[in-house]
Amino acid sequence: MAKAKLKTTETNSPVDAFLAKLTKPDVKADCEALIAVMSRLTKCPPMMWGASIIGFGKHELKYEIGRTLDWFVMGFSPRSTSLVLYSNCDLAKASAVLQKLGPHKTGKSCLYIKRLADVDVKMLERLLMTDY
Repeated sequence: MAKAKLKTTETNSPVDAFLAKLTKPDVKADCEALIAVMSRLTKCPPMMWGASIIGFGKHELKYEIGRTLDWFVMGFSPRSTSLVLYSNCDLAKASAVLQKLGPHKTGKSCLYIKRLADVDVKMLERLLMTDY
């Protein structure tokens, strides 16, 4: 099966330019902290994916149906109401870590937190680095 064509792909847009557009100082500080954490965990520099996702690393993601696509190893996006974090972790299997994380919501493959200060960063790192 051929690789899927996505709207969200790696771009050459500078991450610093994206961060400069953020108007809330606390959100910008959280983004800078997440960049430091994810850069350290992946040993990869931050790259823009689409207009609003900061991703780290790159790998081929393969779905059970055989569809493949290029995607980042982990990343995040500051949205209007929360920070959305993406990783390869199967959140459905990570309940023990999620219980210790702090206030959050989950989607199918993403984690929503209001502020980085609200969660246990060590648990967040554990979650991001675990391939469940």
